[in-house]
Amino acid sequence: MAIWNAEYETMDVEALRELQLRRLQATAAWVHEHVPHYRAAMDAAGVKPKDIRSLDDVRALPFTDKETLRDTYPFGLFAVRLDDVVRIHSSSGTTGKPIVVGYTRGDIATWTELTARVAAAAGVVHTDLAQMAFGYGMFTGGFGMHYGLERVGATVIPASAGNTERHLMMMADFGTTVLISTPSYALYIAEVGERLGVDFSNLPLRLGLFGAEPCTDAARREIEEKLHIRATDNYGLSEVMGPGVSGECEARAGLHINEDHFLVELIDPTTGEPVDEGGEGELVITSLTKEAFPVLRYRTHDITRLHTERCECGRTLARMEPVRQRTDDMLIIRGVNVFPSQIEDVLFKIEGVRPHYLIVLGRKHGLDDIELRIEVAEEVFSDIMADMVAFTRNVAERLHAVIGLNVKVTLVEPGTIERTAGKAKKVLDQREGC
Repeated sequence: MAIWNAEYETMDVEALRELQLRRLQATAAWVHEHVPHYRAAMDAAGVKPKDIRSLDDVRALPFTDKETLRDTYPFGLFAVRLDDVVRIHSSSGTTGKPIVVGYTRGDIATWTELTARVAAAAGVVHTDLAQMAFGYGMFTGGFGMHYGLERVGATVIPASAGNTERHLMMMADFGTTVLISTPSYALYIAEVGERLGVDFSNLPLRLGLFGAEPCTDAARREIEEKLHIRATDNYGLSEVMGPGVSGECEARAGLHINEDHFLVELIDPTTGEPVDEGGEGELVITSLTKEAFPVLRYRTHDITRLHTERCECGRTLARMEPVRQRTDDMLIIRGVNVFPSQIEDVLFKIEGVRPHYLIVLGRKHGLDDIELRIEVAEEVFSDIMADMVAFTRNVAERLHAVIGLNVKVTLVEPGTIERTAGKAKKVLDQREGC
């Protein structure tokens, strides 16, 4: 199994912890000196950079969350002058002010190194033709993975997002071997290809690097079966770096975290206290080498577990389990906590249901109401009403067994639910103002 940078990816754990501590101390001093928000927050917490004497002392530092980033919009958390920033990216800003992040030349070099590690761990080699189906706008995914793939030596096809038929044409004509996209868009490529009569088993495509949204085990299996590839997961977020925080190796036993650049914690999302070793918790990340936009204890809202034993690939870096749930994705319906991933798990086990759905929340007579619109294969639709009723009842009963709620199930034809090359929209909450 290929290792891009064995010096750091297989580093002795004690040496790695010493490196993390030195970098944590330097980061704490850097932000205290150069970022007014962090200086004020650290002073309010009664902590000075010199107080960081062990990795556990990171808990004395203040948390950072999305509200902090939005409140300091656009450049309030930058630790360098704007003329030292060579790149700016941002989130979509669909729920208010976007989160703006910056990169120095040194940050770009680090980013390239880390995405090269992710690509190499997944199995990308210099002879690959890698087709990029992420957008190249303010979203970090496209540019972030692009430079890492080039560093590995792969030929990059910057096809960008959208125009699925063109993607399929390029795969066939260029001989694409690696696809980079969201999991939901990979499934859509498979769907369009099936409609156009594409035989993916006859294409050179062999590997997928998927990120930017959660991917269930069932979705991964479907991607692999339909596209005839091996699917790997990788993780990142704009607030911390973009892609390059962690990625699966060919053993696929969790996502290796680039710990020489990121210090991670798992906390109880309610109390903020650390969880026991092996427990599930919210991932918190402190950047250790970022120059323009360092972050202290960023609360990702992503729920995962960590594994610290050595991987069979030889890497000593800790591994995080694939993110399946987010604390801010949790839906509270009639007092019941529901995650979209729970619903998706049920749907993928039902024959005839396609991998596209929309959860619609409303309120009737003061009570929450939940409708699930699911695409089903043509053969599910029947002239016999009793068959249709039995199918929807089966889906509703299986959902009730898992989430404990009565769900109105609506069957819709293939192609009815909106597709996107970016993150799939899976929830429509219409309860506001009801």
